[in-house]
Amino acid sequence: MKAHKFILVLRIAVAIILIQTLRFKFTGHEDSIYIFETVGLEPYGRIGIGILELIAGLLILIPKTIWIGAFLTLGVIGGAIVMHLTLLGTNVRGDGGVLFYTAIATFTLSAIILYSQKKSIPINRI
Repeated sequence: MKAHKFILVLRIAVAIILIQTLRFKFTGHEDSIYIFETVGLEPYGRIGIGILELIAGLLILIPKTIWIGAFLTLGVIGGAIVMHLTLLGTNVRGDGGVLFYTAIATFTLSAIILYSQKKSIPINRI
């Protein structure tokens, strides 16, 4: 598989992960409420982070904004990983670590995507 097709598969995977979790955040699922109450961000953090994940999931699919979506995903998911390691634990309400390991996978895939887009990032080079 060529590199650009491989990155496309990663981008789609990250977008699916980000967007599929939105139904829990936006409908006020009891597990989502529990998580955000535990970290002290319920309800505004739950909705706000859901909106950021939606934006990141869309941006990572648009060719000109891939790097922005990947960068935003790293920030949002990095925060989730920190919350798991400090306040939530890796096993949330008996999920066997699924949320934590999904966050680790999403973070890793986003880092790979961002690295693949390094030439697209508009920074001033000296």
